[in-house]
Amino acid sequence: MKYYEVFSLYKGKKEQKIIKAPNKNDALALAKSKTNGIILSVKETAAPLEDKFMALKDQIFDSITHKKINMKNLIAATRQLSVMTNAGISIHDSIKEVALATVDTKLKEIFDQVDDDLNSGLSLTEAMMSYRYELGDVTIAMVELGESTGNMAESLAKLSDILEEIEANRQKFKKALRYPITVMVAIGAAFTILMVFVVPKFKSIFEKFKAELPLPTKILLALEHLINQYGWFLLAGLIAFIVIIKYLNKNSEEFKRQYDTYILKIYLIGNITFYATLSRFTLVFTELIRAGIPIADALDTSLLTLDNVELKRKLSAVKVSVSRGISLTEAFRDTGLFEGMLIQMIHAGEQSGTLDMMLSKVTDYFKSRFNDIIDNIASYIEPILLAFIAAMVLLMALGIFMPMWDMAQAVKN
Repeated sequence: MKYYEVFSLYKGKKEQKIIKAPNKNDALALAKSKTNGIILSVKETAAPLEDKFMALKDQIFDSITHKKINMKNLIAATRQLSVMTNAGISIHDSIKEVALATVDTKLKEIFDQVDDDLNSGLSLTEAMMSYRYELGDVTIAMVELGESTGNMAESLAKLSDILEEIEANRQKFKKALRYPITVMVAIGAAFTILMVFVVPKFKSIFEKFKAELPLPTKILLALEHLINQYGWFLLAGLIAFIVIIKYLNKNSEEFKRQYDTYILKIYLIGNITFYATLSRFTLVFTELIRAGIPIADALDTSLLTLDNVELKRKLSAVKVSVSRGISLTEAFRDTGLFEGMLIQMIHAGEQSGTLDMMLSKVTDYFKSRFNDIIDNIASYIEPILLAFIAAMVLLMALGIFMPMWDMAQAVKN
C-alpha cells in the first residue's frame, strides 16, 4: 500500500487529505468517494510519521511471533496431496480437500489462499512462493520439481520423506541439547541465587574488614553489584538484543550476510549449519538430476533450499561457472566447500554418466557427518560445560574464602 496526498476544493476552501491505496487510480477513486468537492490533484507522498512508527512496530512484532507451521501437520498434508494426485485427482481439488481436512488453522489458511491463487491462473509453485517462510524452501523446490517433470505425486511423496527426515533430525538435535541446556540453566539459577542472597552477607563483613581485597573477591562483588542494582535492566537489555538481532536478520540483507558468515565460524554450531545445509542442497540437487532436469535449472531450484546467505553465495557461483562451460566438478571445487574425496566422486559420476548416483553418495556423506555431530553432541559440549562450572566454582570459592583467610591471619597476628 502507498500513501497519496489529495488536494480538493469544497465550498471555496482547499482541503488536504492523506489516502492509502495500492496505486494512483485507486487513490483517485477512493478520494472521489470520500470527498464532496472537486479533486484538484493526487500525488504520491511519504507515509505519516505515526504510520511509519506503527509499521515498524508491526514488523518487529511480526519478526518475533511469525513462525513456521507445525512440521507434523505439513508432513501429513503433503502425504495426503501425494496420495490424491497419485489417484488421478487434480492438484486443484487435492488442495481443496487438504484445506478441509487439516486441523492446523494456519495451514488451512495457506491452502485456502493457494486454492484462490490457482483459480487466478498462478502455478502451484508461484502460489506457494508467497508462503515460502511458513512452508520452507525444500517444499517450494520439490513442488517446482513436480511441475517441471509432470510427476507431482512422486515429488510430493519424496518431499514427505525429506520433511520427515528433517523433522527427525530436528527432534534428535533438541533431545541432544536438552542435557547441556538443563545444566546451564541450573548453573545460572544457582549463581543468581548466590549473588542475590549469599554474597551480600559476606559483602558487609568485607566492608567492616577495611582491607585490600583480592582480585577474585573484587570480581565477585562487582558481579553482585551489577546483578542486584541493574539485574532487571540486564534482563531487558538481553531480551531487546535478541529481538533486534531477530529483526535485523529478517529485514537487513547486509546484516544477515554478516550474521550467516559468522555463524559458520562458531564452534559446533558452524559444523551443524554447514552439514545440514549441504546435505539438504545435494539431496534436492540429486533428485532433480535424477529426474532429467538440466544442471543449470537444477542448481536454480536447489539454491532455494539454502537459508545461509554465505553458503548460497558460494554455491550460486557454481551455476555461473557451469553456464560458462566449466565442468560441474571444477565448479564445485572452486567453491571450497567440498572435500577432495567428494570432488573425485562427482568427477567419476560426470565421466561415467552416473552423476545422480555419485551425488547421492555425496548426500549420504554430508548426512552421516551431520548425524555424527548430533549423536555425539553431548561429548562435544561436556568439556566446555565442565570448564565453565569449574571457573564459576573457583571464582565463588576464592572470592569468599581468600578474604576470610586474610582475616583469620590478621586475628592470629
